[in-house]
Amino acid sequence: MKIAILDDYFDTIRTLPCFAKLAGREVAIWNDHVEETDALAARLVDVEVLVLIRERTRIKAELLDRLPALRLISQRSVYPHIDIAACTRHGVIVSSSLHAGTPSYAAAELTFGLILAAARRIPQQVAALRAGRWQIGVGNTLRGKTFGIFGYGRIGAEVAGYARAFGMDVLVWGSEGARERALGAGYAAARSQAELFEASDVVSLHLRLVDATRGIVTAGDLGRMRPTAIFVNTSRAGLVERGALVAALRSGRPGLAAVDVFDEEPVLGGRDPLLAMDNVVATPHIGYVTFEEYDLQFSEIFDQILAYAGGAPTNVVNPEALPVARMTRE
Repeated sequence: MKIAILDDYFDTIRTLPCFAKLAGREVAIWNDHVEETDALAARLVDVEVLVLIRERTRIKAELLDRLPALRLISQRSVYPHIDIAACTRHGVIVSSSLHAGTPSYAAAELTFGLILAAARRIPQQVAALRAGRWQIGVGNTLRGKTFGIFGYGRIGAEVAGYARAFGMDVLVWGSEGARERALGAGYAAARSQAELFEASDVVSLHLRLVDATRGIVTAGDLGRMRPTAIFVNTSRAGLVERGALVAALRSGRPGLAAVDVFDEEPVLGGRDPLLAMDNVVATPHIGYVTFEEYDLQFSEIFDQILAYAGGAPTNVVNPEALPVARMTRE
């Protein structure tokens, strides 16, 4: 069984304890990022199992048409970057653990780190100090402010706990079930999405990107935020109406943004308008990029490969492919 792992930028995978699960198997690890179909097809033409790191590479029909050996795609989390219908037509199984019971502490920690960085202007202060200047402005304290959380799932709940530890008043909006869970944890629930944006000093998104949530945050929502408020997105850029955040920041509502995600990734050469704005703190989609989180994620990804090799695939998101799957058993 030939296995390929794409987009391992810093050659981290082979250093993880869980990599031992693939001992004795042929594994090719690629450290660069390739988008062109021709290059990917040449690289993967004889690969049977493809491992993806989140949504770094899109797997579309035109690529799948040129991968006759492919049997399994193994990854973790959501899969808007994979053409599931095309996989099913080709008999390619997609296994993806949605890890509902395992909070991403790494993503939650980065979220709050970005909030602190934005509130206290930490990147700007560091840059000014290195440039020979001393103090360039006054930041804001979080204690006593209202922390709005849009989406109270595994990460949102963790971030809510951090906000509570900082003495903030937590206000939650999301599905009915999410609001009920938040109330059960002792937090307040907003009466509407509009109220969340109007009443919060910080609004942080913690939703999965699916068809129903794409563009769920509109220009109108952002326009309701206070000039002193911070908008935070460490989930997915597609949750926000395209172009709305840049326009809102230019108009002064909200006054600040902290983001880890972009409409087009990777962002190279600074080619995103958010990166040119002084009221934005930005990181390159590193919410899950820690050694500990990688080991947790890839342990599950490799378990899916072992299950497939044993003839019993797990976490299959396209069960329709099973009757025509091109199974390879060891």
